[in-house]
Amino acid sequence: MTITPTETRRPQKGTLRERQRHSRQAARRRNWAGGVAGWLWFVVVAVPLYWTLITSFKAQSRYYASNPLVPSGDPTLENYRLVVESDFLRYFVNSVVVTAGAVVPAVLFSFMAAYAIVRGWRMRVLRAMNGLFLMGLAIPLQATVIPVYLIIIRLRLYDSLPALILPAIAFAIPLSVLVLANFIRDVPKELFDSMRVDGATEWTTLWRLAAPLTRPAILTVTIFNALTIWNGFLLPLVLTQSPGRRTLPLALWTFQGQYGVNVPAVLAAVVLTTLPVLVLYAFGRRQLLSGLTAGFSR
Repeated sequence: MTITPTETRRPQKGTLRERQRHSRQAARRRNWAGGVAGWLWFVVVAVPLYWTLITSFKAQSRYYASNPLVPSGDPTLENYRLVVESDFLRYFVNSVVVTAGAVVPAVLFSFMAAYAIVRGWRMRVLRAMNGLFLMGLAIPLQATVIPVYLIIIRLRLYDSLPALILPAIAFAIPLSVLVLANFIRDVPKELFDSMRVDGATEWTTLWRLAAPLTRPAILTVTIFNALTIWNGFLLPLVLTQSPGRRTLPLALWTFQGQYGVNVPAVLAAVVLTTLPVLVLYAFGRRQLLSGLTAGFSR
């Protein structure tokens, strides 16, 4: 008995349709699972934020007598007034000074170092410097607390804002150099050659060619380092002592000790501390994510 070509095609077509149907069903199951997991994660993140915000407007006397997840019927700003009157503005200024004083030098030095590494890759010294920067990514901050503390003591900078700025610059440089170097490598070599033919120096090429073309990377490392330094807690805890040198994260910890039973006041301090970070992230979120993704994928 012979099998005609028509008889051989029908099982294959049926099998193909069954495979497509099974793949669509599997895709639906995966989408449902991903959607459920996404909503669960949204609840896990949103509920604490919601509770923090509504509790900061509650009076201390009514906090324990009311439902924690129900907003207050008569919200009050007394908690925020109490936090502001407790030298909160001084802590805010300290955080701004430390963040700006560390981010600006770190980004400038990292940009120039990344340019030198990319343009002078054949030099053994620059290759060694690049390896040194990469090694800095593998060293956690917690492992260097004691050496940093001893250096700050020797420099007689303890309990001062420069004691916070200098280590923050050092820890911000390795990742910044890595991201900026990846972007500078993607600049076409012909552009550098044309600048050299026109008689431009390396300094001119750095600021008139490399800087405009790598602006997304510069903004990325600026935003990332600013968020990291702003939220820093360990260095201010170890390197400062007097209340006048505290930054916002450390001041938030002291608020928790000062108002141990006044939960609404503590959460009001949390809201005021988080607002600048949220504003910065809201304006730079897209630039931050796109810059980091492009920098590591190229």
